[in-house]
Amino acid sequence: MKTSGYTVQLQEVLSHLRSVQGSVPLHRRESRRVYSFSALPFAEQLAIWDELWHTENNFWVKLHAFFFLERHLKKDSELREMWPVIVRWQDQVDDWGLCDALAKVYTKILEVEATTVYEQLKTWNIDQDLWKRRQSVVSLLYYSRTKKHFLTFSQIEQLISLLLADKAYYVQKGVGWSLRELYTVYPGETLPWLKVHIKLISSIAFTIAIEKTDAVTRGELKVLRKTS
Repeated sequence: MKTSGYTVQLQEVLSHLRSVQGSVPLHRRESRRVYSFSALPFAEQLAIWDELWHTENNFWVKLHAFFFLERHLKKDSELREMWPVIVRWQDQVDDWGLCDALAKVYTKILEVEATTVYEQLKTWNIDQDLWKRRQSVVSLLYYSRTKKHFLTFSQIEQLISLLLADKAYYVQKGVGWSLRELYTVYPGETLPWLKVHIKLISSIAFTIAIEKTDAVTRGELKVLRKTS
């Protein structure tokens, strides 16, 4: 680990996490532990977790860094403060679990810094890294029920459309997820879009995309897909 002014705090976290053996729910409970630095200002705590994220190639350490962020999603000021730091966390993502965990955070920041975050998502949308491409669409809506403010249908659709032909399985899962949530938010615009693009949507994405449609609509879309 590189030399840091937070060496003692980093070792404190690592020592504790080495003693935790169990599942994600157990780690979530343990993430509520009060550390010696837990009363520091938000920016200083974030700096500690940021260094842990970048220096420890360990899923559980990164998950606890996410748990820290998850506790700070209600204040717009903290969301704005964390973005310049955690936008770089995506560079270390190499699995869907961490990708989608960050999506929960990025989508909340998108609500308060729409232009800045959307520009980053557009960059990730055409990146060679499949996890950045997945992030570019999953972060648009995440689970729409968790959001109060949304980008326009056009803004969301543009990024989804660019990945319709993507060959990566996890990207296509992300495309389907985003289409499903898009239908929830913009049903009037999404249904005609699905019909127009019915043959361009992969089977992986299509199955997920129609999950929240009613039975009649779902049946019509399946027939249209077969006969188009």
